[in-house]
Amino acid sequence: MEVIETRIDIASDEYRANYAAMEAQVARLDEELEKARSRRSERAIKRNEQLGKLPVRKRLELLLDRNTPFLEIAPLAAYGLYDQKVHGAGIITGIGVIHGREVIVHANDPMIKGGTIYPLGVKKGLRTQTIARENRLPIIYLVDSGGAFLPLQSEIFPDADDGGRIFYNQAVLSKMNVPQICGVLGLCTAGAAYIPAMSDDVVHVQGTGAIFLGGPPLVKAATGEEVTAEDLGGAAVHCRESGVSDYFAEDDAHCLDLIRQIVGNLPPAQKTEIGRTEPRQPLYDPREIYGIVPVQISTPYDCREIIARMVDASEWLEFKAQYGPTLVCGWARIHGYPVGILGNNGVLFSESSLKATQFIQLCDKRGTPLLFLQNIPGYIIGREYERGGITKDGHKMVNAVATATVPKFTVIVGASFGAGNYGMCGRAYSPRFLWMWPNAQIGVMGGEQAAGVLVTVKNDQLAREGQPPLPPEVVEGMKKPIMDAALKEGDAWYSTANLWDDGILDPAKTRDVLGLAISAALNAPLRDDVYGYGTFRM
Repeated sequence: MEVIETRIDIASDEYRANYAAMEAQVARLDEELEKARSRRSERAIKRNEQLGKLPVRKRLELLLDRNTPFLEIAPLAAYGLYDQKVHGAGIITGIGVIHGREVIVHANDPMIKGGTIYPLGVKKGLRTQTIARENRLPIIYLVDSGGAFLPLQSEIFPDADDGGRIFYNQAVLSKMNVPQICGVLGLCTAGAAYIPAMSDDVVHVQGTGAIFLGGPPLVKAATGEEVTAEDLGGAAVHCRESGVSDYFAEDDAHCLDLIRQIVGNLPPAQKTEIGRTEPRQPLYDPREIYGIVPVQISTPYDCREIIARMVDASEWLEFKAQYGPTLVCGWARIHGYPVGILGNNGVLFSESSLKATQFIQLCDKRGTPLLFLQNIPGYIIGREYERGGITKDGHKMVNAVATATVPKFTVIVGASFGAGNYGMCGRAYSPRFLWMWPNAQIGVMGGEQAAGVLVTVKNDQLAREGQPPLPPEVVEGMKKPIMDAALKEGDAWYSTANLWDDGILDPAKTRDVLGLAISAALNAPLRDDVYGYGTFRM
């Protein structure tokens, strides 16, 4: 493969301005991640200590192999929402290693609102199970929850993708023979009692762990019976009498050690082999990406420059380099794993859409994972392009993305607007993982364009009524709130708060995150459903 030769002048004023802007955004990211990891009230910390419980991060430390990476999923879920204190939606989820085997962990944080479940906590739990299902990862539930946050129960309980779906997914995972192991370190109340009941193995901590469909307050209200949590659903009850729990743990540390033993006793993982080679570092410093990405998202740049700082030895084999140049396609390796990369260098035309379709088909047939680097304002529009067939050619690309069966990974490195989001494997197209960079923006269209469309529609309406167009001051007053809303609701922070992605990444760390994600994805068979494509409109 050829080495990508950089054309970036790291001494230029433009590079330095870009670098400073991205460095500031990454500093903000690091600060917010630290808050989410560690900011807990003194009262909650003291209460947790009094109960003899370990902090959730300490639990993870004891559970996972030492000095191994932990790929946390959606660490800033619920960022800025609720009362701005439900860090990570009250749950820590991530992919880690136990006895050399990759697993995914879903752990309640009892120091956040007593571990009660908020609507976005449900969404995060469902996302955890999706990752387990798609990648065939054993899932470990560390349950310590006071149940649903009752003031928001209507957003948690009744719908198809609400709390009940957790247990539906557990049944499906069980049928698929995906191991599910539950540590009961605190309360498992109401519907949450089914999490241990539907797991393969249940480790129950005496004194703090309790499983019951109705807790002591509800029992008293419904029947008049007074009973303690331990007598109602403690470890002794469920290990000796009901049989709900399988292993009796004396404390948190004992529980986590037992879970490690259970994982170590599982049949060996059968990972898919795709021809990994010895990893090689890029020739260029990944931190140089800071200076490559423009401050203004509308400013174009060559995505090959960021590819050169992400792939092994900065080498790649470009596909159809002279055809459809607004989309860059090629083969490379990331941490030794082969990947097919699609990156935007502008609007998608018919030629770039057809190029993408062919490239995706080749990767799918060859069993090569796909990586989409999104910086896409959308598909080209206009009379000439509609007559040229942009709609049907765009459809071919969307069809190929939707039906490709190899693992897909998406990083939104800039703009993600309109149908371009679909063609470049947005969330609706089931990439195994999707991340955003701090500068990323997502929406139906940019704020300026959205405001312009609405002004045009209004002026057309006035013209039909025989009235003059809107005066300039009214136009500006109409456009500003639209543009402000688009900017706020389309930035990376809003996206990650609402779990539209799996987290915001430091661009310089993207290569390592992708390496971990590809490795995790190979726990599943490369192709386990119908191979092929739907009808392409010719």
